Formats: sequence, structure tokens, C-alpha cells
Amino acid sequence: MADQFKVLVLNQISQSGLKRLPAERYVVGKDVTAPDAVMVRSANMNTMDIPASVRAIGRAGAGTNNIPVKAMSARGVPVFNAPGANANAVKELVIAGMLLAARNLGGALAFVTSLDPADAEMEKKVEDGKKTFAGYELAGNTLGVIGLGKIGCLVADAAIKLGMQVIGYDPEITVDAAWSLPARVKKAHSVAEVLKNSHFVSIHVPLLEATRDLINQDNIGHMKHTAVLMNFSRDGIVNEAAVLTALQAKKLGHYVCDFPGPRINRHPLVIALPHLGASTGEAEENCAMMVADQLRDFLEHGNVQNAVNFPAVVMPRESAYRLAIANANVPNMVGQISTVMAQAGLNISNMMNKSKGDVAYTLVDVDSAVPTKVVDSLMAIPGVLAVHYLPQET
Repeated sequence: MADQFKVLVLNQISQSGLKRLPAERYVVGKDVTAPDAVMVRSANMNTMDIPASVRAIGRAGAGTNNIPVKAMSARGVPVFNAPGANANAVKELVIAGMLLAARNLGGALAFVTSLDPADAEMEKKVEDGKKTFAGYELAGNTLGVIGLGKIGCLVADAAIKLGMQVIGYDPEITVDAAWSLPARVKKAHSVAEVLKNSHFVSIHVPLLEATRDLINQDNIGHMKHTAVLMNFSRDGIVNEAAVLTALQAKKLGHYVCDFPGPRINRHPLVIALPHLGASTGEAEENCAMMVADQLRDFLEHGNVQNAVNFPAVVMPRESAYRLAIANANVPNMVGQISTVMAQAGLNISNMMNKSKGDVAYTLVDVDSAVPTKVVDSLMAIPGVLAVHYLPQET
């Protein structure tokens, strides 16, 4: 009988995703003990005592700031996410953000709400007051997109269809993203170039040490004084103090973001939304299904796709007997792994090894069953972080 896996769920995860884990082989729930994997959305795992049994973590979303990724890497535990699964939802919110700013919709809505429906002069007050909220159209203006992943590409495409010019910057654009990028997007060579030439700027990069305060006191001054800066990624990417200084000096038109921090909330030139980027039923379903499929493929076959701390390794099965090995990215690990198997009389039919940063990952298909003592010998190699034997029923 095939192994049964246990998956701990820390948040409300879409049933469409959980159903991707078949009940005959997976025990899934919020009270699962000694789990093989964890599925999470927003719960903070940084302060959690993560059980030693955990072999993988799946984040039903894009960001992984709520997961101790570095500590998991040291344990040989991949952390999966769902990049692009919420892309359409975020794209639509970016378009809404541009319209909110360009047409002064927030102020207009507040004005109408303030009127008394019983006032006989209400219609006259509407006509007299509407000139205060006159705006401008998106067509003909330039949108700058910083970060050209799935979301950035969709935002660029939508803006072009609205008649806008688009300039984009991403020093680490992937081949897949490059293929998806509309040909009419002008390539920028720096963040500063995007800021200088755009009426709207939308940021779509992950929060890393390299991107923290990406928009800051030194470069925000490049922006047009009427420009709209939009941040639907992570709050730490934009320096709020720099934004407030620019708004106060009238060197920036509006700041639109998904993070209503105390310093910017209620500022008249700030449009802050309550982290709605992925808050659609469709996005939650897409994220849950994507990460569930990735966890299942890893637990059953050792394949790794969309792990933030592991290399992508996907190898078709050539045998019912497979080993998945995570180790420190140091010389001679593959040689030592092969030696242990050769000494045990195991014939390797296929092998794939890749690395990412400090972590390397190897899948090995062999022609016969792997004894427990071989797994123990592999774990005893200095630098090996985790070994999983993944036999498949034939």
C-alpha cells in the first residue's frame, strides 16, 4: 500500500485546492499532528515551532515573508509558493488604482456620501461640486512597470489596451516572462529611468533585502510632480517617509497602495486599500490549487516547481524506486551520493542534480528497492540535509 501523507492547514484554504489531495492518500486538516507538509496563507510561521516531520511548506500566494525560509533551507525543506496564480486579480486592482487617482474617485465618493438625500438642494450641490473632482484620462499617458513577472506583464498588456504607453524595467526577467511581454513595452535600463519617464508607476517585485526601500529619498525626486506611484507588492518596497516628504513638497501627485499604514492612512493624497490584491474567490482558488499540486508532486515524486529556496527539478519517472536528496551546495556531493549507492549494489537509471544558492537537490531513480540502511548512509554524509525514499506502486 502506498504511503499516506498528512498535511497541516493553518488558514482557510480553498476547497478547490484541498480536493487536489485525494482523500485515500492524504489526511488534511487543522489538527493534524506530525505533518508531512503544511499549507498556509497569511499565518505567521516565523514564531511557530515547526515539527521535525515537515518535509515541505506550501504558501497559497506569492509572498513568503511569513515563513522562516532560511531555517527551512537549513533543514532541507522546500518552501513552495504560487507565483502568477493571483496575477489577474492584482492586474485588475492596479487598473482600478490608476482610475481612482486619475478621476479623483475617492474624493468624489466621499463628497456624494456627505450630501443629505433629504436636502432639496442636493442636485444643485452635486452640479456645483463636481468640478472639484475633474480628472484626466489614462489614454496617452505613460505607465512605468518595475518588475516584469506574470503580474507586471499582465498590467503592461492591460495598459496598452487602454491606450497607454508602457515602459518596463526588470534586470532579472525570466525567459517565460520575456515571451509574455507585449512587444510595445519600451525597455528601461534602470529604476530611475522608469521614474523619470512615467505618469504612473506600478511596482511588482518581491520584498527582498535588495528591493527593500527600492523607491526611496534618493530616487523619488526623479518622478513628475503630478505622477502616481502605485505599490501592490509589499509595503517595505516603498519608503513611506520618502513618499510623505514628496507629497508634502508637491513633488508627487498621489500614492496608491494596498497597505494602509498609520503614517499614510487618511492622507488626502494617499489612496490606501486593505490588502485586496489577491482577495478574490478566483485568485484564492488558483493559488490553493497550484500549491496543492506542487506539494503533491513533491511528496509523491520529489519534483520541485516554484520553490523559493530550492532549484526547479522535475524528472519523469524511469523506475518505481526514487530517492530525493537535499544537501548543502558544496563540491563532491553527487560523487559521495553515487558512491554510497554503488557500494549498496544499486544501479542508477536516471539522475538529475541542480543547485540554487546554498541548496542543491538531487533526484535519483534506481532499478531496485532501496534498503533503509542506504537512506541512513546517505543522511550520514556531511552536508546532506534531507533524504526521502519515494517508492511507487507498480
